[in-house]
Amino acid sequence: MCDTIKKILKIVGIIAAIAGVAVAIYMLVKKFCPKCKAAEDDKCDYVSCSCFENDAEPIVAPEVPVADAPAEA
Repeated sequence: MCDTIKKILKIVGIIAAIAGVAVAIYMLVKKFCPKCKAAEDDKCDYVSCSCFENDAEPIVAPEVPVADAPAEA
């Protein structure tokens, strides 16, 4: 019975070690990666698009001729 308890404790120890390494990696990534601020994101992600400002003249994509596909036998 003592061997069974040792095996169980060994498995629990391995799981705890893996969890500890995962937490350490998470903390390092969180510490060294730059944080995004909401005020900076608004300035960086803004893209001006004038395509919807002029409704009198719609934008039409040019037609591209499609080559005929070979007939299947």
